[in-house]
Amino acid sequence: MGCSSSTNAYYFLRKSEKVQTLPDAAHPAFKAAVLIQRWYRRYVARLEMRRRCTWRIFQSIEYSCEQDQIKLHNFFSYLMDHFTPSSSKERDFISRMLTEEESYKDTELEKLCDYESVEVPDSYTGPHLSFPLLPDHATALLEAFKQKQQLHAHYVLKLLHETRRHLMQLPNINHVSTCYSEEITVCGDLHGRLDDLFLIFYKNGLPSPEKSYVFNGDFVDRGKQSIEILIILFAFLLVYPKEVHLNRGNHEDHMVNLRYGFTKEVMQKYKVHGKKILKMLQNVFCWLPLATIIDQKVLILHGGVSDVTDLVLLAKIPRHKFVSVLRGKKRKEKSRHMDSKAINGESPVGVDPPRSSSFPGSCLQSELASAASSASRAELSQWVRQMVQEELEKCRKQVGFDETPGDKELTCVSSVTMTESELESCETSESSQEEWKQIVDILWSDPMPQEGCKMNTVRGGGCYFGPDVTEKILQKHSLQFLIRSHECKQEGYEFCHNRKVLTIFSASNYYEIGSNRGAYVKLGPDLIPHFVQYQANKTAHTLTMRQRISRVEESAFRALREKLFAHTSDLICAFKSYDQDGTGTITLSDWATAVESVLHFGLPWRMLRPQLVRGTAGGLLEYRSWLDDLAVEQRSKEHIQSSLLEAIYRNRSNLETIFRIIDSDHSGLISFEEFHQTWKLFSSPMNMELTADGISDLARSLDFNKDGNIDFNEFLEAFRLIEHTHGDDKAPHPAEMAVS
Repeated sequence: MGCSSSTNAYYFLRKSEKVQTLPDAAHPAFKAAVLIQRWYRRYVARLEMRRRCTWRIFQSIEYSCEQDQIKLHNFFSYLMDHFTPSSSKERDFISRMLTEEESYKDTELEKLCDYESVEVPDSYTGPHLSFPLLPDHATALLEAFKQKQQLHAHYVLKLLHETRRHLMQLPNINHVSTCYSEEITVCGDLHGRLDDLFLIFYKNGLPSPEKSYVFNGDFVDRGKQSIEILIILFAFLLVYPKEVHLNRGNHEDHMVNLRYGFTKEVMQKYKVHGKKILKMLQNVFCWLPLATIIDQKVLILHGGVSDVTDLVLLAKIPRHKFVSVLRGKKRKEKSRHMDSKAINGESPVGVDPPRSSSFPGSCLQSELASAASSASRAELSQWVRQMVQEELEKCRKQVGFDETPGDKELTCVSSVTMTESELESCETSESSQEEWKQIVDILWSDPMPQEGCKMNTVRGGGCYFGPDVTEKILQKHSLQFLIRSHECKQEGYEFCHNRKVLTIFSASNYYEIGSNRGAYVKLGPDLIPHFVQYQANKTAHTLTMRQRISRVEESAFRALREKLFAHTSDLICAFKSYDQDGTGTITLSDWATAVESVLHFGLPWRMLRPQLVRGTAGGLLEYRSWLDDLAVEQRSKEHIQSSLLEAIYRNRSNLETIFRIIDSDHSGLISFEEFHQTWKLFSSPMNMELTADGISDLARSLDFNKDGNIDFNEFLEAFRLIEHTHGDDKAPHPAEMAVS
């Protein structure tokens, strides 16, 4: 558009020369100015296009990781739903893995996380806390963390204990007013970036009776200083309980923390007492309020809304029951009673203890519920059987297990065939399901420009809501607009839905240095938003626009090439479908279509092709040579056989999450007992039988250093060895399949 307007202006002025003659000396200067303007507009347009493509790459990769987390959890949930504990000991172990207690009694939690038993040595030189906290304690924590000091576990546990006591007194929806302070500052996702929090306090001022804050969730994960952010926010919350307000985000969830780094961070920083801290944090997170309303006019929540969001219902939900929204509501008491009977041998033969589905985002549960209302039980059973079989086939392919035609029906048909009673017991009560969906939607949802409300298939959780849904919610509750977070924005904030929805994101340089600004918004009595943007990284300030985009673009394409390499086997299959004659070449158009069919990123592959594919002859791509180049690039960093490296790149996040799930006590090691119980969980629905001695032998074989435990490096090394065996075309033993 800019180039076209410049050209039109040029020809218009050329014609005007016939009417008004310009001095001869002015003609060259004018032509030069037009050419410079035209070049600059094209230059800026190209940079903007590169920036947008880079942004889409990062977001596609981020959301695909969230889908992987949810699929992995769904797979574990399925295994658990079809595993019958043979003893109370096995039941307790499985409960520790994925089904934490809904809530602890105060006496139980104090006994579990007894901070008084944790002594502070005389050699400790870090900050000290005494309760009730004073403003000086909070500012002392800020200075200590700036000096890279660490708060002792004794004070961390005490702080969490006091924070929990305070949060338990708060409603699900906090109501705050601008009458009691000059303005209210709203901050979005921080994701463990402590420098951003420091900068916010430096520019805007510390919390005080005159300076109120609302922090809108996602304090942890991804960044390296999540625990420090929590300590600071909790300290100010206790010092100024009327001025500091914290909303829960989708990352304030211990199941999400297993994958995205917070669990690992806590265990690394607090090796001795990390388990106690994590246990306390689980209980603190579930007590965080769900939303905040300013002056009865501005709704603040983490993700968004849906067409069924009801603030009246949301205010009544027992929020602490949902320790992890990935799991859904806990089973009904009736189901628990039936489980107890099953353990005592009173269950009917062949009937597993009933368990409720726990897949987030309503992806499985909402479909199952709608199917139940419109189809017969037999049809529903067939639908569930197909869904679960597809998921298991994906998992089998990922671990390199080739299924024979005869095995296909045996995969899990017997395990998922549902009787009338099992289908009924699988469904949670209508009220519990509705409560769970209310929480999932406000934590996981995103706005979309189109009208309506639909499932959020990109994240795998929550929904997409349109302008009509926003307007309906605002009118129903007499609100002016909605503030949410949950999505990284290049400028740190963004309006949509006719300026009725404001996204605020406070973690600058989220994807890469220079990728985005952070921002916060200030609201006074007039409720007019005033934004402050910033860059917490000094390097970003020294880069020109071109340098910044080039740096971010390089990082994005590096991550994208890793994703492509991780799917080498699937890509070869897709390319072969277009190479009917076996020439080893495909058209660039077919390349783009095949890549999208494998990765499902929704990226403009034809536009990205020049950065990913080079040296094509006659418009054809030698796809094996292209994949070999990707393998060489990754091998140069890892020095591992490419087939092994592909499997590791594809599965490392899942493997680490699985390792941390099996390591139920967060010790950083898998004990032989944990391995033994987990093997029984895997083998039950997959028809893989192994004796107790065989399982013990398998565990000992994974314990390479013979210390009686399996650490993550041993776990990963076993995966490499199994993948190596598959690469040599040896038939995998069922035990090998499970390890990989």
